[in-house]
This record gives sequence, structure tokens and C-alpha cells, in this order.
Amino acid sequence: MAANETRKLISISDTLPPHLREYLTKIRCIDLEKATPFLKCISYEVRGRRYQAIGFANLLGGYELRDNHSFKGTIAPKDITLIFTDKQTEHAIDKPLPVCVFEGFMDFLSFLSMKEEIASHCLVMNSVSNVARTVRYLNDRHLPHIRAFLDNDEAGRRATNDFVKAGFKVEDMSIHYKGFKDLNEFHVCRMRKQEQQKVQERTRMTVTEQKESKKSKQVKHKIR
Repeated sequence: MAANETRKLISISDTLPPHLREYLTKIRCIDLEKATPFLKCISYEVRGRRYQAIGFANLLGGYELRDNHSFKGTIAPKDITLIFTDKQTEHAIDKPLPVCVFEGFMDFLSFLSMKEEIASHCLVMNSVSNVARTVRYLNDRHLPHIRAFLDNDEAGRRATNDFVKAGFKVEDMSIHYKGFKDLNEFHVCRMRKQEQQKVQERTRMTVTEQKESKKSKQVKHKIR
């Protein structure tokens, strides 16, 4: 899609259609129950043609868009997204928990899916181009400590260094998914392995049950 082709917002729905829900669960391994409160179905128009996409709202009322293929886009304006948690208020004001900073909302949804609960505030930049905006926001609220869940690429490393240069205490969380493009790719790989292990375990149990059943039949036959 050309940069000058404006997306016209048609409608916003709380209900994602089946093909987008399937994309999130099957391809991205997202826990839909946890993710749904943060997502909308965005219907938009470009040059007379209508499309649907997963929408993730930002501070200025715009939406980050993803479909079930490879499309990434925005309904302007573009901005950062903040996710607050009541757990954070349980901690002393002078000792706030680090703010978890994500490059894109699919990484945030992966984090959400991986955790039983989230105690820290989260901030989704929606693009590494929003680093300066993120810095201003965190500085204005005197939040000096962040955990950076950014991509394992040059842009992600540069953004992490920008936070360090801006004076933040930065925990580079990308070391925990080294070898993967981003947190979502790591999450998907982990979920695939867990599913494989479950399948293997079910297979082993089935084989064991068949052997036990066969032994039982042999014993009954001998008794007769």
C-alpha cells in the first residue's frame, strides 16, 4: 500500500471476526481471553475497498493495525500506548516497579500471555520512531527504571541505547530471547515446543496403555 493512500476509518467493533481470532491464537499463540480487552476490530477503507484488521489503540485515539497476513499499518494519529495496572499502586511511590517497554503490541500481548499476572505498568511504543516521545513521557512522570522488551535487531539495540543515554536505568530483556527476532517469536517457539511435548506425552501414555491392555489380555488367556 502506497504511503499516500489514506486509510479512512469506517467502524470499530469489540468483536474480532473468526479469521482474526484464529490468527492471534494459532499463528501468534496469544491468549485471547487476556488479549481481548486491549483489541478492537477496525474496518477501514482505502480507494473504495474495505478491509478489516486487529486494532490496538494509542494515546491520541489512533490505532495500530495488523491483519492475518503480513499487513502492518496505522489509523492516524500515531502515538504510544499505556497500560496501567492496579498492582503498581500497591508499591511505595518512592519505589515504583520498572515500566515494561515494548516495541509493538504483539510483543505486549505475548508478555501478557506468558504471565499469570502483571504488576508493572507497560508502555508500547508502537514504533522505535517513538523513542523520544517515550522518553518525554517517562521523564515527565519521574519513572527512571525500565525493562526494554525490544527487537533483537539494529533498530532495537539503538533504541535501547537511546534510553540508556537519556539517563534511564535499563534492563535489556532481549537477552532472555536471544536468537529470536522478538518476544513474540520466542513465545511462539516456546508454545510450539510445549505442544509437541504434550503430544509426545499423550503418545507415550497411549502406547503404555496398549501394552498394559495387551498384558492383561494375555494373563486372562493363561488363566482360562
